[in-house]
Amino acid sequence: MLDRLKSWARGLKRDVIALWLAARDPRVPWGAKLLAGAVAAYALSPIDLIPDFIPVLGLLDDLLIVPAGIWLVLRLVPPAVMADLRLRAESLARPRSTAGLVAVLALWALAAVLAWRLIAARHS
Repeated sequence: MLDRLKSWARGLKRDVIALWLAARDPRVPWGAKLLAGAVAAYALSPIDLIPDFIPVLGLLDDLLIVPAGIWLVLRLVPPAVMADLRLRAESLARPRSTAGLVAVLALWALAAVLAWRLIAARHS
């Protein structure tokens, strides 16, 4: 069972890099490129949307959101193209996503502003 889990995790890491490549590949339809780029940026971002230290919820993004995004992109990318991207992904190091970092920070900033406005509105 532990070997299957390790294999699944390696496949997930490979697929995230493959999605990063798919977002830049001319053979991938534009809608799939957008989604692949968003999933890869989120997965490769050094900051999680839901921090891991939050019990249960912190791990949900790693266990549900990223695999669900990968699953959806796999349905949109032609199988032969995805097979090629997976082969290329196995030889690449894990890239970092500055776009993912900026997007997650922007979402947290937006949440903070909305929370502040909600609190300010209740006290006025």
